[in-house]
Amino acid sequence: MRVGITGHRGLGPDVERRVRSMLEAAVSAYEPAELVGISCIADGPDAWFAEAVLRHGGRLEVIVPAGEYRAGLPVWHHATYDALLGRAADVHATGLTISDSDAHMAGSEILVRLSDEVLAVWDGKPARGYGGTADVVAYAERAGRPVRVLWPAGAAR
Repeated sequence: MRVGITGHRGLGPDVERRVRSMLEAAVSAYEPAELVGISCIADGPDAWFAEAVLRHGGRLEVIVPAGEYRAGLPVWHHATYDALLGRAADVHATGLTISDSDAHMAGSEILVRLSDEVLAVWDGKPARGYGGTADVVAYAERAGRPVRVLWPAGAAR
């Protein structure tokens, strides 16, 4: 089973704890030998999911939306990004250089196309900017990929 991840970044500590737990539960439902997690490994749900997949014994494939993508991530996340990228069984790149919303959406579109199912850490609200979680969910639905929304009851961004 090839499972992609999309989700909101910048979640507070309580929401993070609850989302991490939901991701662990979702990942544990798959057979480790058959699980391929697909992620852009940004800070937040992307990285938490990738870590859960690897802990569970699955394989990780990484999407790199742009050549400058890592530089656009928070400096405190670089070590985690590098470690996860180093453990990837395969890396897919968009071929774009500038890490902007177009590149992020292009990376998400590759992620969706490679996935049998997409997990979305999504509050159900419209995207705050092009390429946000709501846009990825809409693209996945148009592409006919099942989307499973993971969002803690009563949580807010």
